[in-house]
Amino acid sequence: MWYLYAFFLGFFPTTAPLVLESGVGRLPALGWNSWNAYHCDISESQFLTAAQKFIDLGLKDAGYEYVNIDDCWQVKDRRDNKTNRLIPDPDRFPDGIHSTAKKIHDLGLKIGIYSSAGTLTCAGYQASIGYESIDAAQWAEWEIDYLKYDNCNVPHNWTDPCRGCVPERRGDLVNGTCTSASGMCPSGFDYSNSLTAERFRIMRDALLAQNRTILYSLCEWGEAGVQQWGNSTGSSWRMSGDIEPTWQRVLDILNQNSFYLNNVDFWGHSDADMLEVGNGLSIQESRSHFALWAAMKSPLLIGTDLARIASDQLEVLKNKYLLGFNQDPVYGAPAKPYKWGTNPDWTFNASYPAEYWSGASTAGTLVLMFNPYSDAKNKTADFKEIPELKKGGSYQVKDIWSGRDLGCITGKINVEVEGHDTVGLLMTRECSGRLGRLGARGLGFFGNW
Repeated sequence: MWYLYAFFLGFFPTTAPLVLESGVGRLPALGWNSWNAYHCDISESQFLTAAQKFIDLGLKDAGYEYVNIDDCWQVKDRRDNKTNRLIPDPDRFPDGIHSTAKKIHDLGLKIGIYSSAGTLTCAGYQASIGYESIDAAQWAEWEIDYLKYDNCNVPHNWTDPCRGCVPERRGDLVNGTCTSASGMCPSGFDYSNSLTAERFRIMRDALLAQNRTILYSLCEWGEAGVQQWGNSTGSSWRMSGDIEPTWQRVLDILNQNSFYLNNVDFWGHSDADMLEVGNGLSIQESRSHFALWAAMKSPLLIGTDLARIASDQLEVLKNKYLLGFNQDPVYGAPAKPYKWGTNPDWTFNASYPAEYWSGASTAGTLVLMFNPYSDAKNKTADFKEIPELKKGGSYQVKDIWSGRDLGCITGKINVEVEGHDTVGLLMTRECSGRLGRLGARGLGFFGNW
């Protein structure tokens, strides 16, 4: 039945990607965004603190580079009367956004800004529909490097009569299938001709007309079949509504995005939304959240207060094996499920998503075993089931969380995975086949390494 899900979830490859100069957007963006930590309660000092923490905490060295301003940065009720330009809030940014950008650039980092493809932003501030060229030119003048473009307050003349099936939306799914009452478009509908696609293309073209390369991040909530046209429009596209700092929401988004991964490669990334690591998830949940977002090659935008982050949560965000996989220069495709686990393969289930994942990288094959249950479970990585490995093969194995070498393992590995946790293995290379200590114990090794 997987082909039915492929049809309604946009599983098939997209059009030619948007390619930007200097490799911008070729790999998933790494950075920080203000919204999950502060919402509208922002000021310049928070962005400068985040930028400095990138350096002090080793995040810049790990590859994080974008410090992104989200909603509420401008004067709320008006544009400039003469120029129609957006006006930075003088209390939040006393010297303007350009000054903030210069300070962040001086630290060797990049800066992002936010707007919406509607009349107002999601928080009710001035947005960009009808002003795309003016705003793009203003951001280029301010030396902005990244735009998050949201989907709030769309005027009636830009509203699609059908917006496609969004699995998280109440009423869209009945027994895992889109319903006719959901606003679903006719069979074979070309979403690239939708008004939504056109709204986001107008800003793409305005950005491309500038003399500055600005990464374009579409935040259209997975609507209007974005998997068909997002890759030709932006460097990444949101595949769902907003994330929340809850385990169930992490599971929900993971389940949805697992069906979109054939659309991901260099220059185009299905964005599972900003990270909630450090925002109340347990360390086990944080490991799973980060590991699977990195493996899916989603952009990785930290969303917590870096001045207060706990050391164990910070180490999750800096994991060199997962960041290396996410940023691999040779392999653009993400890790994908090779077995669902609790459910039959290709089952759409927001409580029990796919549990066994693998993907190729220059460092070797990444294998993730994810436990959605609250209690510990025994899981087996059986090499004959993993597409990148040889049946009966022997591999040098590394634990991605501890960095510990587990030896030359043949055939399979058994592990105990804590509740809500994910075990990650990197099969770094084929080896002689002589069983190491772990392989010599039958099914392998139980426990946390």
